[in-house]
Amino acid sequence: MEKKQIEIQLITTWPADEIVQLYKAGGWWKDTYDTAGIPQLITGSFAFAVAVDPNTGKSVGMGRVISDGVSDAYIQDLVVLPSLRGQNIGKKIAQKLIDFCLSKGIVWIGLIAEPGSSAFYTSLGFKTMDQHIPMRYTMEK
Repeated sequence: MEKKQIEIQLITTWPADEIVQLYKAGGWWKDTYDTAGIPQLITGSFAFAVAVDPNTGKSVGMGRVISDGVSDAYIQDLVVLPSLRGQNIGKKIAQKLIDFCLSKGIVWIGLIAEPGSSAFYTSLGFKTMDQHIPMRYTMEK
């Protein structure tokens, strides 16, 4: 019997519990977060992709793009369940998001890579931005 391939879908809705499971796999979910915000997180994204196991219909990976839809786009929250990493699922998700941006005329696509993941992103065409420093607002001064 032939094993079906993982499918990458752009979505506007998805079961919140599956998205939370993926955020937990990425280490980005805190128990204080409210799952009621997941639908807005999906619809508020410029694009939201899930990798779907066709045998179960469940998501095994995700990624999203935030953008104004005109000039710049940022890929974030790209994750694949640990048991399925190393099978190019993450690359397929990222490429789906890149292709979507390009189809909308957006050619400036950025991201902040997790430590140790630069080789993954350079294989997709991303390059480090010398002299630029990623920063994040904190309430600490």
